Amino acid sequence: MKLLTWNIQWGRGMDGRVDLARIAAEIKAMGEFDVICLQEVAVNFAGLPGSRGEDGVEELARGLPGYTPIYAPATDLPDGRGGRKLFGNALFSRLPVGQVWRHLLPWPVDPAVPSMQRVLLEAVVAAPFGWLRVLTTHLEYYSRCQREAQIDAIRRLHTEACAHARSPRLGEGEEGGSFEVLPRPASAVLCGDMNFPAWASERARLSAPFEDGTPAFRDAWEVLHGTQPHAPTVGIHPVDFVDRPECYDFWFLTKDLAPRLKAHGVNAQTEASDHQPVWIELT
Repeated sequence: MKLLTWNIQWGRGMDGRVDLARIAAEIKAMGEFDVICLQEVAVNFAGLPGSRGEDGVEELARGLPGYTPIYAPATDLPDGRGGRKLFGNALFSRLPVGQVWRHLLPWPVDPAVPSMQRVLLEAVVAAPFGWLRVLTTHLEYYSRCQREAQIDAIRRLHTEACAHARSPRLGEGEEGGSFEVLPRPASAVLCGDMNFPAWASERARLSAPFEDGTPAFRDAWEVLHGTQPHAPTVGIHPVDFVDRPECYDFWFLTKDLAPRLKAHGVNAQTEASDHQPVWIELT
């Protein structure tokens, strides 16, 4: 099972051109992925640099046939013309998808810096080895206190999901109704643009053990490479938000999945975004 995460900067490449077809072509050129998680997917957001107000979800779906698209906008604003402009995360799965959740993350006031609403997208997919929760997010960039609050919320949501996995299936017998219970396993992978470097305290905060036995998240890079420095995912090509190459894009997985982790890779060549794609393979 191969999974990809990529902050696509609404399809804007290092050349300043927004091209969603190029994003889809780059993904297909990297190989066959079962699940694709994308951050900074915009719909009708003409004010973004280089944008003409593209429907990023529709254009990506057109370039990725055979995948089920799931969108979770974090920002939902009027476009001034009677419509809405949206900005958030998307997941494309060619595996069967069960229940889906769109969790708005905390946005505590931090008047010192600009910030925006963030979202965690959670989808249960039928992996070859059983049901798996796939979570993707894009944490706040400017505000550390907001980032930490968002990490704490993701950990609470993970604890809640694991508690549901252990609980009696009270909704059984209501097939097709709103109380129908579908699988929500403890096993999970979490990915996205975390907006912190690998050496930051936020990484340890996210992967800290739980006191109640909830399976902790482990950094996929660390599982395979130990203390070896993370491969950079930003700054390989010149950008204005880091002064040296850093790893900002991660895959985490619950500790039960660590033995299944076979590979971790970064595409350092593509210039189709200001971040690099990161993929993992599970057996």
